[in-house]
Amino acid sequence: MKYRIESDFLGDKQIPNNAYYSIQTARAVENFPITGEKTHPELIRSIALIKKAAAKTNAEIGLLDESVSIAIRKAAEEMELGMWDNQIVVDAIQGGAGTSLNMNINEVLANRAHELLKGTKEGQSVVSANTQVNMSQSTNDVIPTAVHLTLLNMAGRLCAVLKRLHEQLVIKENEFDDVIKMGRTHLQDAIPIRLGQEFGAYACVIKRDLNRIEKAVQQLNTISIGATAIGTGLNARGDYREKIIDYLIEETNYPLENAENLVDITQNTDRYTEISSTLKILAINLSKIANDLRLLASGPLTGFNEINLPARQPGSSIMPGKVNPVIPEVMNQISFQVIGNDHTISLASEAGQLELNVMGPVMVSNLLQSFAILTNGVHVFSAFAIEGITANVEHCRELVESSVGIVTAINPHVGYEVASKIAKEALATGVSVRSICLREGYLSEKELDIILDTKEMTEPGIAGLELLRKTVRIS
Repeated sequence: MKYRIESDFLGDKQIPNNAYYSIQTARAVENFPITGEKTHPELIRSIALIKKAAAKTNAEIGLLDESVSIAIRKAAEEMELGMWDNQIVVDAIQGGAGTSLNMNINEVLANRAHELLKGTKEGQSVVSANTQVNMSQSTNDVIPTAVHLTLLNMAGRLCAVLKRLHEQLVIKENEFDDVIKMGRTHLQDAIPIRLGQEFGAYACVIKRDLNRIEKAVQQLNTISIGATAIGTGLNARGDYREKIIDYLIEETNYPLENAENLVDITQNTDRYTEISSTLKILAINLSKIANDLRLLASGPLTGFNEINLPARQPGSSIMPGKVNPVIPEVMNQISFQVIGNDHTISLASEAGQLELNVMGPVMVSNLLQSFAILTNGVHVFSAFAIEGITANVEHCRELVESSVGIVTAINPHVGYEVASKIAKEALATGVSVRSICLREGYLSEKELDIILDTKEMTEPGIAGLELLRKTVRIS
């Protein structure tokens, strides 16, 4: 490989001739061989968009030569298309509050703009990464603004798949509305419930999650572009701040606005912790649903076996015919990761000092990952698990009829003491609660039909209340 020599105030360094990045990027690559993960492509796109808007704004207010502005904007448009992703080489987690990432992009755009102007990448660049590409900017307003734009995009996709999941759960709620089964508390038989009611509860909690996330991400429309280093706006003119935000609104269609207090938005990261907390709550709820589905589908012969999950792949390298609940399992694991990410984000947010939180890279890396894996996970959870669930209707009913749990429905009509006696005998002999009631004359066939009706047990109505008024048989 051939190299060129570049210099900065720290000294000289060899840079590969085919690289569009320069010396600051090379130093960062050397300093931060941390995760092996590069910058998220969507964050690169957002930063490139800001650089394009900045170049256009700086030219319009008379600070940047028009030809240089056009070259930078052309290079930034190429970066938005992903043409230079392989040149963004700094690690996702880095010291310096994102300066390495900002400079990596500045250097690539400067060298590409030079190439566009001169027809060659060779020679001393006529476009400065710091003076021209980074004009009127600081890492500390560019990166947070880019993060906000990226998260708005990612939140839109997450909310879309959550809406689809909610729709599928509502479909299952209606489909399973007449499927009676045993409800369980403490993993022990409790009282009957309809399978549709269980899925309706899942739909409700996902709807709340969706509402929480949509509300939390609205604050991302408030950005800090023009705040520069610490929120005082040094080196960024007032007309620059006004114009660049107009261009970003035009490009993104988001209702963006600059923060009222630029010092506040520069030093505080509570927006990230609030959004992350909504993702954590979502993850907890998704994991709980996944746990339920794995239990309800367990067996099939020695478990609950009340529902059937779609068979997605063979489940064992040694046991023929075994099929595992792999989609709920991966949903659990995604949830664990998101919960851990939230803890990291909380620690990093607390670790800020004075005018800047330098822990931004780890916050952003974890937040972007949470959005990405939740979006992918919810999609497969909905498409490969929820949509194809079927109910083992007869098995569910048999478990209800053979369970002592239905004695709770009889309790108000015969009294707790008699109901306890019935339950004890049913458990000891295996004789059904209905049979004992009829044999002992506690209740008639007609009364039992009303009391043990599917809807009556799971959604008490007028018939049961009328019966309770007339036939309380407590001795």
